[in-house]
Amino acid sequence: MLKNTWLAKQKHGTGGSPEGNWFPWLKEKLIETGHEVIVPRFPTMLGQSLNSWKNAFDQQVGPINSNMILIGHSLGAGFILNLLEESPVPVIASFLVCGFLGKLDLPTYDVLNESFVCRDFDWTKIQNNYGYCCVINTDNDPYVPLEKGEELAQKLAVNMTLIPGAKHINEEAGYTSFPFLLDRVQVCLSKR
Repeated sequence: MLKNTWLAKQKHGTGGSPEGNWFPWLKEKLIETGHEVIVPRFPTMLGQSLNSWKNAFDQQVGPINSNMILIGHSLGAGFILNLLEESPVPVIASFLVCGFLGKLDLPTYDVLNESFVCRDFDWTKIQNNYGYCCVINTDNDPYVPLEKGEELAQKLAVNMTLIPGAKHINEEAGYTSFPFLLDRVQVCLSKR
């Protein structure tokens, strides 16, 4: 029996998986405190598109509800923007780690990411649905320039949280755990 029922939906980015980066660690920590956590498996590289990710999300998670916290890394942040824009209800919180809008000047990734982040969004609708919103970026990300994180935060009307020297905040950068994010999620949960 769960002490507190809420769902953290973690989204990974292009080429990622539920087993990568800090996702298993965060999932374990939140389950230990009685929460349900789903880390969906999305088509990556081959078959990756906004529609294929929406289908995977619908099958593994179901519709967005007001007891959810959404956590997205890299392209997963862009996917969350699409979910929030279409959602009929707001979520508890949205955490967007190394998120971006538009092209990154990385041809292989830009083609794969286009359907997610290369369009105009209804920012008012997203702002009405994101609950507490935290945009986290770094100053030396090899994929996502700092300006992309600043642009995302500006569109969402929130301050960007900067983690200096953290690269892409992924396993390659040494991030197999992410205590800062866990603390922020727990703060959101404590206010419920």
